[in-house]
Order: sequence, then C-alpha cells, then structure tokens
Amino acid sequence: MEEQATRSDLVGSLERGLGVMEILAAHPAGLTMSEVADRASLTRAGARRFLLTLVAAGYARQDGRIFRLSPRLITLGRTWLSGASLWTYAEPFLREVSQALNESCSAAVLADEDVVYVARIAGARIVGVALHVGTRLPAFCTSMGRVILSGLSETDLAAFLARARITAKTDRTVTDPAELARLIAKARTDGYAIVDQELEIGLRSIAVPIRDRTGAIVAAINVSTQSARMPLSEMEREFLPLLKTAANSIEDFFVVQ
Repeated sequence: MEEQATRSDLVGSLERGLGVMEILAAHPAGLTMSEVADRASLTRAGARRFLLTLVAAGYARQDGRIFRLSPRLITLGRTWLSGASLWTYAEPFLREVSQALNESCSAAVLADEDVVYVARIAGARIVGVALHVGTRLPAFCTSMGRVILSGLSETDLAAFLARARITAKTDRTVTDPAELARLIAKARTDGYAIVDQELEIGLRSIAVPIRDRTGAIVAAINVSTQSARMPLSEMEREFLPLLKTAANSIEDFFVVQ
C-alpha cells in the first residue's frame, strides 16, 4: 500500500528551498534577493538564507546582486535525464529519422549558455564533431540551441545574449547579438532553425522544438549532416517533415503524463 504523507511528515524548509530553485530555473538571467523573496512569498531574510545555502552547496552562483542556478545542477539533471522515461520513449522516433536519412539524430535541452545532449542516435555517415549524451555545445551557434532560445521572452533572450560567451567557432559563426536575436526570432516564426557551418566547417544541422502540454519549448531535436552531401534547400525539403513528425510523436508523451 502506498504511504500517504501528511503535512506533519513534510520538511517545510526543503519545500520552500525547492521552490526557490524553481523560481531561479524560470529566470535564467538571474534575480536579485528581493525579487526572489517577492516571487517565493518569503521575507528578504528568508530568501537570503535559501540563496546563500544554494550558493554554498554549489547549486547557485552569485554575481553581485544577482543569483542564478549554477552548472552543478546540470550534473544532477543529467543523471536523471539519462534514465528519464521521456528520452527512453523518444529514442525510437529519433532512430526512425536517423535510419530514414542515414544521418545522426539528437535531442538536447538548454543548460545555462549551452545545450546538453540527452539522446542521440548516430548515423552511419561520419560527421566531424564527436557527440554523445552529456555533450555540451554553445546554444548560440547550434540549431537546437537557437530553437530552444526562440521560446524565451524578449527580456530573457536579451539577458542571455548579454551574458553568453559569444565567440567565433568558424569564419561563418554569427557573433553579432543583434543578428543572433534576428535569427532566433526567425526560428520562432519558422518553427525550425538551420545552422550552416557555424560550429564546424562542413557541418550543417536543422532542428525543431519539443513542446510540453502548455506549449512551452522544453527541448529540441535535430539532424546533422555534411554540407558537401546536403544542400540547404534539400535539408528543408527532406529533413524537416521527418523531424516534425518525430517531434509531434515525442510531444504526445506530455499529453498522457
């Protein structure tokens, strides 16, 4: 028989601390102590204790007056994601895409300034970048990153671009924040993003979003290929329909949860 918890069984401080983490997770650009206190319905002194505890434990970092979650939380999340039923459920759909196109198909989530691969089916054809579950790549110059970033509000996106380490990976990498904002807005309008040799010369990828039941973008899936064997126009024509079908199938998982 499943044991039913009563309020007396619960640790109130842990519950409130987890609430603070959820608030920080919803604001990747970070919040001040007063803003956290207001959103968590805490006193400023109470918010201070929770925030400094998270900083001391390594799950948050403080930059002046701003607090935000730290990459250490990703390690915890990655452990969960490696066995999460969503990505176990998603893999057959990624495999179908990979086998149909004979290319690699992957899924990733946003982790601070990077995307983290949470599922990957390698294609028979070789690409230059060695990728696997747990790999981190800069969000700003990857197709999955731009698709996920397209789900941010204008304020959160501006904050992301202001703090992200935007450096050229190739001579094709877009590094101008205004142009990046335009490309991310285009991904929002189009419902997909293509990145052409910005991460590595010769590597192209196309990505579509994965949305939860509320419509929020929570992840992305992509197909990557060599530029020499796939023109951009053919990527849209051949890859995009298969990716969208796979994304719709994966999103069905959220409906039945």
